[in-house]
Amino acid sequence: MLVAVFGAKGRMGAEVCRAVSEADGLELVAALDAGEDRTPAASADVVVDFTVPDAVMENLAWCAEHGIHAVVGTTGFTPERLDAVRDLFVGSGANVIVAANFSIGALLMMHWAQEAARHYESVEIIELHHPDKVDAPSGTAATTARRIAAARADAGLGPVPDATTQDAGARGADVDGIRVHGVRLRGLFANQQVIFGNEGEGLTITHNSYTRASYMPGVLAAVRAVASRPGLTVGIEGILGIGS
Repeated sequence: MLVAVFGAKGRMGAEVCRAVSEADGLELVAALDAGEDRTPAASADVVVDFTVPDAVMENLAWCAEHGIHAVVGTTGFTPERLDAVRDLFVGSGANVIVAANFSIGALLMMHWAQEAARHYESVEIIELHHPDKVDAPSGTAATTARRIAAARADAGLGPVPDATTQDAGARGADVDGIRVHGVRLRGLFANQQVIFGNEGEGLTITHNSYTRASYMPGVLAAVRAVASRPGLTVGIEGILGIGS
């Protein structure tokens, strides 16, 4: 399988290039960055995109136009943007996978948090990353919050209790009613904690990624699976059998 990487000069893109080059049955045919001619990627079966939100939609339009499958780890995908991606690939003969996180541990953390959410009155998320990260909350934290909110709604739970009336920003972001607190600290890579509380007990689900290599098994699984998953697939849980 021939693979091209967009965003190859970034930290994640460089790691994807290394993983593809070392993987059995995959061949890296193009490693491109922003502004570079995409022509070398035209022979690829799959493009892996780890670029930036401002560039990714144009890259995906190019993939759809050329009938090339895409695996996307770039952040910033709202429901509206996902609808636009779905429309891009209709009739293209190509498929696309967009995932907020490719770490198997992070996906299990989100799955278990969604399961726990229906049983606890209170919940908050703390996400901790290196200070070079440009988005906050992280895509993983925002996705986790939305899944928790949906699970709470399905369980008939009301708003998370919070008597705060004076807030100078200390209560974090509000994502579908779930508070998310972002920490940016030198020495960290990627950590997320989901903290649940009931009267008399608490539960904390924590995931740590120590290097970008932790994402590569998920990226490679998506690359190998994308041709068999028609249209738009959001997340790789189904590929890995998580939550099935």
